Amino acid sequence: MFAASDKKGEAFELRADLNSEYKEKRKETVKKVIANMTIGKDVSGLFADVVKNMQTEDIELKKLVYLYLINYAKTQPELVILAVNTFLKDTDDLNPLIRALAIRTLGCLRVEKVVDYLMEPLKKSLKDDDPYVRKTSALCVAKIFDLNPAICIDNGLIAILQDMLSDRNPMVIANAVSALSEIHAQSPKDQIFIITPTSLTKLLAALNECTEWGQICILESLSGYKPQLGSREAAEIVERVIARLQHANPSVVLSAVKVLMIYLSHVDAELSKQVIRKMAPPLVTLLSSEPEIQYVALRNINLILHRHPQILAQEIRVFFTKYNDPLYVKLEKLECIIKLSSTDNIDQVLLELREYASEVDVEFVRRSVRAIGRCAVKLDMASERCVNVLLDLIKTKVSYVLQEAVVVIKDVFRKYPRKYEGVIPALCENLEALDEPDAKAALVWIIGEYAERIENAEELVEYFVEGFKDESAKVQLQLLTATVKLFLKKPGSAQELVQKILQLATQGCENPDIRDRAYIYWRLLSSNPQAAKAVVLAEKPPIESDNSTVSETLLDELIYHIGSLASVYYKPAALLGVRGDRVDLRMAVAEDDDPNKIDVQQVVASVGGNIENLLDLDFGGPVAVPVSVGASGGGQRASNVDDLLGMMDLGGASSSFGVASSPAAAVIETPKVKLLQPENANGLELSGSFAKRNGQLSLDLVFVNTTSIAMTDFAIQFNVNSFGITPSGPLQVPVVNGGQVVNHSLPLNRTGAPTTQQPPSNVVQIALKNSNGVYYFQISVTDERVLE
Repeated sequence: MFAASDKKGEAFELRADLNSEYKEKRKETVKKVIANMTIGKDVSGLFADVVKNMQTEDIELKKLVYLYLINYAKTQPELVILAVNTFLKDTDDLNPLIRALAIRTLGCLRVEKVVDYLMEPLKKSLKDDDPYVRKTSALCVAKIFDLNPAICIDNGLIAILQDMLSDRNPMVIANAVSALSEIHAQSPKDQIFIITPTSLTKLLAALNECTEWGQICILESLSGYKPQLGSREAAEIVERVIARLQHANPSVVLSAVKVLMIYLSHVDAELSKQVIRKMAPPLVTLLSSEPEIQYVALRNINLILHRHPQILAQEIRVFFTKYNDPLYVKLEKLECIIKLSSTDNIDQVLLELREYASEVDVEFVRRSVRAIGRCAVKLDMASERCVNVLLDLIKTKVSYVLQEAVVVIKDVFRKYPRKYEGVIPALCENLEALDEPDAKAALVWIIGEYAERIENAEELVEYFVEGFKDESAKVQLQLLTATVKLFLKKPGSAQELVQKILQLATQGCENPDIRDRAYIYWRLLSSNPQAAKAVVLAEKPPIESDNSTVSETLLDELIYHIGSLASVYYKPAALLGVRGDRVDLRMAVAEDDDPNKIDVQQVVASVGGNIENLLDLDFGGPVAVPVSVGASGGGQRASNVDDLLGMMDLGGASSSFGVASSPAAAVIETPKVKLLQPENANGLELSGSFAKRNGQLSLDLVFVNTTSIAMTDFAIQFNVNSFGITPSGPLQVPVVNGGQVVNHSLPLNRTGAPTTQQPPSNVVQIALKNSNGVYYFQISVTDERVLE
């Protein structure tokens, strides 16, 4: 470490050289200081000596000193004030590069004490004669707003930025758009950046003349504009944006594609067809770039094909993989091939997919075989050709090809029941070659479903029953159901077999799902065989094509974020902290640093080592009721499994946080904290906080479904706590669709019996249940006013 008190060594030498009378020596020394700073050494002790070198006409030296100041301004806020006069002097320099450099550095210092000194030179720079200074000052406003919004508004900086949208220089307009977009994202309620028909004309004119970075900013802003003058205005925007499809920068192309995708619904049918036809060549061109750019392009193309598959309907060949493509590119191309497959090109597609099945990459081979099955499910007219290709692959006897083929043929049977029964003998011949759970489960399902048509079905099922205990849970469940199907279809020959497997499943199996299913089947078969037949042999609806990667709701949002992280991860922008094409790093919380992450041992300790309090939750109602055990229990509560499994049917619509209140009523709201992370709760992200409105205590919750599958059957239960807090009623959140964010305010009361734990804890332990499982978390009462 370089301390100010060092009298010898490297720090002493650097300090002496920084004060040398020779300009070149001082410059070389500042470079050494920057080098030490870059590799992580603390050179903050040389702050005052480095700052002395600001007053120089050497631009290179000035840039180095500014870089040092930016790095250490936060750790030395008092010393930064010493450099303010030099900064202010530089903002009046005759050289526009120095003026811009001073303004840029002042905006990057992130020290509130400097902001007051910055206002006057910043306002002057925003109206500077040189466009380079103006465009640099525009971005500086956004940085200052992030630090102190009030001072920007009070000094009229926002109004000046809005006026800069009419600037004569296109780069100034682009930077003004970028700054206003950034500020608007932080204060959306203030409507800071609104495009009007007048400003729209300026933006479209600047679009052709500014740099690629500026074009992206303007295109991003256009994607959020809704035409106010009808289809004529939309057509004019589309005509201006189409030219950007020919740009060499892939990011500009994707931004232009996004705008065109959004505006397709605002133009007439004829122009829409022209736009779709012109979008194909630039998208194809993106696939000739580096693999990383190809991957991003393919992820976005997949979204586009969801909405408008006709755009690339004639370009399926460009998605055929090359031998040197990385696996991640191959898999994305495979998805595009499936979406573009049709009865017209299926022969070409099957020929290509069959070729892929002979590749050396096992994962790619599996996906290719699976793609053949997906094409069969998607295209009724071509299903027979797909099945014939699958049969040819089965004959190759390659283990992983065979097993994946068995899995996809099961889906074909579900889509086309009783249509391809001739395939079954070929599958059964390879019974002993199957060693993967998915393949075994698929074959067992086929045997059970077609037991009456397979002569040796009993022998095949018995083969699996012999090793029942060694199979995975997935195979055991299928085998249990298949055996019952066999018994119901051939009662005489399978009676001993069904008794054997039911006994194995109920007495020798530790998996509760398997045991429960076995008990249900046993009760049905023993009490009402006809009911068992109606349940087990019920007609199943055929499956549909699974080509939809995302839900329609999520797709609508992702279309507005084409070219951003959201369109690559297929997740809502809010979950990734994405604002347009930017990432707000302040929203990122490291899992290990989460202050609300539950320590299970701590929870057990807080209830006196007795976890029963948390597990014995009656999800059927708002409050858990103790159950008297009698002589053996001595008044203790007993765990009631029926309460946990028999959830009440939750109905009603989710309510909002906006609770009506009179002007005089006190509203107390505490900051929301993360309660559940998606990776720990099967895709559910939950945030919440306690609040009090109109004297009503409530728990404000934000449910975010990060998956593409709807979550239902929500219920909540509070553990016994120091405050006696319990829900006033059931949790009225019936459904949270994939990608949806739902706000809900749960009314609470304090009628519960408070815990006798000493000392009292300010932590409330809660259990939440939905269709994906039961989750436990805890939340602290940070403001006791909500309990008054």
